[in-house]
Amino acid sequence: MKVALVTGSSRGIGAEIARKLYEDGYTVVINYSGNKDAASQVLKDINNNGFIYKANVANYTECEAMVNEVINQYGKIDLLVNNAGITKDNLMLRMTSDDFKDVIDVNLTGTFNLCKLVSKYMMRQRYGRIINMSSVVGIHGNIGQANYSASKGGIIALTKSLAKELASRNILVNAIAPGFIDTDMTNVLGDSTREAILKQIPLAKMGDIEDIANLVVFLSSDKAKYITGQVIGVDGGMGI
Repeated sequence: MKVALVTGSSRGIGAEIARKLYEDGYTVVINYSGNKDAASQVLKDINNNGFIYKANVANYTECEAMVNEVINQYGKIDLLVNNAGITKDNLMLRMTSDDFKDVIDVNLTGTFNLCKLVSKYMMRQRYGRIINMSSVVGIHGNIGQANYSASKGGIIALTKSLAKELASRNILVNAIAPGFIDTDMTNVLGDSTREAILKQIPLAKMGDIEDIANLVVFLSSDKAKYITGQVIGVDGGMGI
């Protein structure tokens, strides 16, 4: 049995990751912070092969309780996918300090919290895979997203540092940097904004949630056993 913990997996990219990992033979713990019904539906999608757990990843105590529950039920964690994230977009001069802090707390500190807690067990196992969700804006920045870009850029630096720290224990740590993916977050964009975005993408289309989930499956497999500390863009060529 392979055990995966996927944060922010009640909808969108996280939910698709959970479904693809189940298809690849994983028992999946579905973390959510708000919509229990949505998380329960994902659990049904994977034939109840796992469980749901409500926790705010920015809260270390809640994260610790969640990881302890996974260990109590399954005795191990083979894969951690840090997918949970929020946005609070605004131009910097209009962005409040709370808006900046909230995004950093969930996106970056949340990733640190789970990496710290889970890696302890992975080190004992002398095996583990950690996949952190960054973003194309963590590499290139974006107007109106100073907080989000900073959090995702921080995840890249965190990923590279942890890859070096944990490599000797056969723990691989990589990051995925999605571009614009068709999700609830991008569906709210107006037509003119979507057109402007598509002009920046060489493939002239947004990605699908499957594009991200398929890469997670690859990075968690033995086919990727010599890949660590990498940031892989799934962005239709935006990073060219």
